[in-house]
Amino acid sequence: MKLSKAYWQTYKEIPSDAEIPSHQLMMRAGLIHKTAAGLYTYLPMANRSLSKIQNIIREELDKIDCQEVLMSVITPGELWKESGRWETMGPQMLKIEDRAKRDLCVSPTNEETVTDLFRKTITSYKQLPLCLYQINTKFRDEIRPRFGLMRAREFLMKDGYSFHLDSQCLDEFYEKIYQAYENIFKRMGLEFIVVEADGGAMASGEAKTHEFQLIADNGEDTVITAPEKDYAANIEKAATRRVQENKLPATDLKEFETPTQKTCEEVAKAFDFQIEQTLKSIVMVSEVEGEKSYYLCLLIGDDSLNEIKFNKFVKNNNTRAASQSEIAQIGLVKGFIGPVGIKNVTVVLDESIDQDSSYVVGANKPGFHFSGFVPSRDSQDAQIADLRLAKAGDTYEGEPIVMKKGIEVGHVFQLGDKYTQSMNAQVLNKEGKKVTPLMGCYGIGVSRILAATIEQCHDENGIIWPKALAPYEVYFAVIGKSDETKALSLEIYQELKKAGVEVVLDDRGMGPGAMFKDADLLGLPLRLLLGERDYQASGEFELVVRKSGEKIKVKKEKLVQLVKAQLESL
Repeated sequence: MKLSKAYWQTYKEIPSDAEIPSHQLMMRAGLIHKTAAGLYTYLPMANRSLSKIQNIIREELDKIDCQEVLMSVITPGELWKESGRWETMGPQMLKIEDRAKRDLCVSPTNEETVTDLFRKTITSYKQLPLCLYQINTKFRDEIRPRFGLMRAREFLMKDGYSFHLDSQCLDEFYEKIYQAYENIFKRMGLEFIVVEADGGAMASGEAKTHEFQLIADNGEDTVITAPEKDYAANIEKAATRRVQENKLPATDLKEFETPTQKTCEEVAKAFDFQIEQTLKSIVMVSEVEGEKSYYLCLLIGDDSLNEIKFNKFVKNNNTRAASQSEIAQIGLVKGFIGPVGIKNVTVVLDESIDQDSSYVVGANKPGFHFSGFVPSRDSQDAQIADLRLAKAGDTYEGEPIVMKKGIEVGHVFQLGDKYTQSMNAQVLNKEGKKVTPLMGCYGIGVSRILAATIEQCHDENGIIWPKALAPYEVYFAVIGKSDETKALSLEIYQELKKAGVEVVLDDRGMGPGAMFKDADLLGLPLRLLLGERDYQASGEFELVVRKSGEKIKVKKEKLVQLVKAQLESL
């Protein structure tokens, strides 16, 4: 492509709403155009990279007999009502009505649509296993879209769904899709890690689920690893242990006055306790069909409640922190909440708490706390569960953990019969009996990969594309306006294209400074320079590797061969 004919423009200024490098660079490098909050147009350079991402995905999924379909972006509300998600999806799902007043939605995901397709077309076990996937637009009405394509409202996603007669078949396919995902991200040339994850409302029970995270400094997710134990999990799933010091021996339960001290930090500081010698009290509410159950969760003073783990414990995703009025209603005093003598509230101790040591807790009395609270003695009816959020300093099987920042770009789930059961999808087994098949769900954020790649691969000058995803492979910069230089540049441009090299020719006649800034900003793997004066003096071109900055001088007769060799080495 000749840049003189290209729909491409770069910008010096950083957009005011662009907070992270990928958003800034995508705007400045002419990859995307903002249409509205969380809505973007993909410009030609970005669209080429998106096509490459999609092609890699298709090639790897085709290898394991997945078949591509294209489902409608608008889906009928009746399917979501049938699965029970019409109300539970919340305001992220954009609901609309057609002229006949029928409920519709803009698809945030497609489990219902594909299950409806399956139940109307598949009747026998002989047609299983089956995996259908699509690469299509999704919409989720984020309350605060931010970070460009990283948290957009409209996005491009690969969503796949598999159907199986039994759990063995599902497990076998899960391993295939897991390997296919690894192959996809390896082919893209990206640094990623696979972590154990929590399926939340998507996966059922203890079904397998993993996230594929790209490592990046500005990642939204925290990944917990223990390299020597070959362990990795997202922070919500991580089963780590804290290293406990400064334990207090068991003593008598004693009330003491804390007139203005309400938090663990305030009590510890004022009365010379260590923070790990205090217990934090958090009141949670679990609602099922309008019925409320109250839980008092106790954690060591500097720990935080992992609400996903709590939801697993109570086997309900519809939970929340209790309001101030609810706390008062069940007889607890905000700021001084504790487990001693409370009724109609289930006490749950985090498993990190030493049952035989003593701690400081609230006394459920304004202006007072207890010291000497010993869980095994003073809260014998309490339940014990893993409630805490992993943090720096924890260990896994005795090994100190390493925390990294990541960007989730892929997620695989075992859904079980969550949708096939609720939507009455059945097939005949070998005995001619109707059975409910099991499902798997496999997503990849296609447009998010574009942003995450730049988040991982950039420097102070611009993007550094991995070869597999770069919109083009070579930026051919030409300095000089003579007819001979123009003719030579066109000759080389055509030779590179004929050799299968994806090249852009910067024939805009700009000065070298502006041209080189644009080249670095766009960040194609190689920059080829034809400088009129240098070529007349030495007969050489200059080839620069964007990632390393390595510069190589080369004669015309060896140019194409060198370019191809350098690309193969990347």
